[in-house]
Formats: sequence, C-alpha cells, structure tokens
Amino acid sequence: MSTFEERENAFENKFAHDAEMQFKAEARRNKLLGLWAADLMGKTGEAAAAYAKEVIASDFEEAGDEDVYRKVSGDLGNKAEEATIRTKMVELMAVAKAQLMEEI
Repeated sequence: MSTFEERENAFENKFAHDAEMQFKAEARRNKLLGLWAADLMGKTGEAAAAYAKEVIASDFEEAGDEDVYRKVSGDLGNKAEEATIRTKMVELMAVAKAQLMEEI
C-alpha cells in the first residue's frame, strides 16, 4: 500500500469516527434535553425517560436541529421561551460531548 493510500485510509477512518461521535453527541444531547423538558413539564421516572426517547426519535424527521426544537417547544408551550430552549440545546451539546469523552 502506498503512502498516499495509507493517508487516504487514515482520513476516511477519521471522518467516519468523527461522524459517529457527532451522531452520538447529538443523541446524548437530545436525551438530556428531553429529561430537562420533562422536568419542566413535571414528568419524573419512567414518564421522563419515555419523553426523552421521544425527543431522541424526533431528531430523525429531518436534518439539523429544528425538528428537535419544534418537538420540545411544542410540548413545553409557554413553560420556556425559544431563546431558553436553544441556549439549553447548546449547553447540553457541550455536556454530551464531555460525557462521551469521559467514556472513551
């Protein structure tokens, strides 16, 4: 195998790894967001866990975060403003990435 092919394989492997880590981070963020929103709605235990799973599943409707935002925003109603939800999404992405790094 030539040096060029080795570098190409290394870049492909890194890309695949990075994409997998991003997917895991988004799923973890969505779970944390779902648990946060469930708490605001007064859900606990199994109900909160089930709601978090709904939020995770909502991310498969379309590319990007808007599907997740719409789900949580619609469910929360007037319990949280748009800026609060979007800020929480950013905060929880950092938390999710940190948690994944700790697990490696």
